Amino acid sequence: MHSAVTNTASHPGAPTARAPRRAWLALAVLMLPVLLVSVDNTVLSFALPAIALDLAPTASQQLWIIDAYPLVLAGLLVAMGSAGDRFGRRRMLLIGSVGFAVLSIVAAFAPTAEALIALRAALGFFGAMLMPSTLSLLRTVFVEREQRRLAIAIWASGFAAGSALGPLVGGVLLEHFHWGSVFLLAVPVLVPMLILVPLLIPESRDPAPGRIDIPSTLLSLAAMAPVVFGIKSLATEGVSGFGIQAIVLGLVFALWFVRRQLTSRSPMLDVRLFGQGSFGGAVLVNLFSVIALVGFLYFVSQHLQLIAGLTPVAAGLALVPGLVAMIIAGLAVVPIARRVRPRVLVPIALLLSAGGYAVIASFATAESIAPVVLAFVMLGVGIGAAETVSNELILSSAPPEKAGAASAVSETAYELGAVLGTAVLGSIIAARFSAAIELPASLTSAQADAASETLAGAVTVAEQLPGAAGAELAASAAFAFDGAVVVTSLIGVGLMVAAAVVAAITLRNPRPVPAE
Repeated sequence: MHSAVTNTASHPGAPTARAPRRAWLALAVLMLPVLLVSVDNTVLSFALPAIALDLAPTASQQLWIIDAYPLVLAGLLVAMGSAGDRFGRRRMLLIGSVGFAVLSIVAAFAPTAEALIALRAALGFFGAMLMPSTLSLLRTVFVEREQRRLAIAIWASGFAAGSALGPLVGGVLLEHFHWGSVFLLAVPVLVPMLILVPLLIPESRDPAPGRIDIPSTLLSLAAMAPVVFGIKSLATEGVSGFGIQAIVLGLVFALWFVRRQLTSRSPMLDVRLFGQGSFGGAVLVNLFSVIALVGFLYFVSQHLQLIAGLTPVAAGLALVPGLVAMIIAGLAVVPIARRVRPRVLVPIALLLSAGGYAVIASFATAESIAPVVLAFVMLGVGIGAAETVSNELILSSAPPEKAGAASAVSETAYELGAVLGTAVLGSIIAARFSAAIELPASLTSAQADAASETLAGAVTVAEQLPGAAGAELAASAAFAFDGAVVVTSLIGVGLMVAAAVVAAITLRNPRPVPAE
C-alpha cells in the first residue's frame, strides 16, 4: 500500500507537506459520489410534485418516499464506515458505486409508491458505502492540516452544492423527461468513477480493525426507525397515536446501542470520540444544519412549482443564487478559520441562516419569489461556512486510524438531518395544511381525502373542478400551505439559534495562528 502524499509532522516549524497534483485529482474523483449522494437527498423533493401526480401516494407515503433513503443510509453509515476501516475504504467505495448505479436504474421505472419506497431504502444501503469512504480517504491523501482543511472545504462545498443543485438538475430533467430520469443521474457519474478510483486513490484501512458487529448494526437501525416513525405519527395523528411509544422504543434501542459500544473491546462506533475536543459539538452543528437545509428545500420546491406556478426549470433557477453563495461561503471561510475561533465563527454563520428562515416567515406569500431567493442565499452562506469548519474539526479530533468511523459519524449526522428535515418539518407542514385547508362541499369523499392529504393532491382536485370551485380550492390550498410554511420557518429559526448556542459552548479549539 502506498500514499499519495509524504507524511510530515504537523507542528510549528515543521516543513509543510505539499500535496502533489495526483492528490488533487483524487479529490476531484472523490467529489463524484459526494455530489451524487447529496443531489439524491434533495432532487426527489423537487420531483415530488410530479411523482405525487403520477403515483398518487398518501401524505405518509410521500414522506417515506423522501425519508426511506436517508433513514437506511443514516442507520448503516457507522457500520459501513467500520467495514471500510476493516476491509478497505476504496473497496467499499467501488462496491457501493456498482450497487447504487444498478438500483438507480431500477428505481427510475418504479410502478407504484410502495415499490419506490422499497427501492429508495435499497439505495440507502449502497449509499452508506460511498460517503464514509470519501471523507476518510481525504485524510489519507491530505496529511497536512491546512491542505486537509481546504480539501474538506471543497468536499463540504460539494456536498452542500449537491444538495442545492438537486432542485436545478431535477428541474431541467422534469421539464423534458419522466420523473424517473432523476434516478438515472447515477449512471454517468458512477461509471467514470469506477475507472478512475483504482488509478488515482490508494487503498487504506485500519491496521488493527475490530470484528464486524452485526448486533450493533441492527441496534442502530432499530434506534432510528421508530424515532422517525414516532415523529411522523405525532405530527399527523397527535399524541393519541403510537408516536410517543415509538420514540421511547427508539431511545431505548439507542441507549442499548451506546452501552454496547462502551463495553465492547472493538466497538463499531467509538462513542468516546464525543468526549474529544470539539467532536460532539461539531456533529450537532452538522445535524441541525442539514435539518434546516433539507426541510427548507422540501417546502420551497412545492411552493415555487405548485403555488407560485413556476416551471421546474424556473423553480430550480430561483435557487441558483443560494447554491452559488453556499459554495463560495464554504471556500471563503477557510482563510477566515485560521484567524477566528470556531466558537465565534460558526455561531455567526448559523445566526445568518436563522435570518434566512425569518425572511420566509415574515415576507413569503403565494406570489412571492424574491423573499425565497434571499432566504436561501442567507441560509446557504451560513450553512456552507459552518459545515466546512465543523467537518474539519470532526476529522482533526479523531485519531488517523479511526478516520472511517469519524467520517461515518459526520455523515450519519448529515443523513439523520436529512431524515429529520422531512420527518419533522415535512410532517408539521402536512398536519397544519390538512387542518387549515377549506374544502368545497361538492367534493366526493375520495376528492376530499386527496385534497386534504397533500398540496399536490389539492392542486390535482382543483383542476378537476369547474371554474369558481376549482379556483376556490386552489386558493385555499395555497393559503393553508403557506400558513404551514410560516410555522415551520419559525421552527427553523429556533433550530439555527439552538445550533449557534451549541457551537458557542462546545467548539473549543486553540486560537489559530495567523498566516504569515
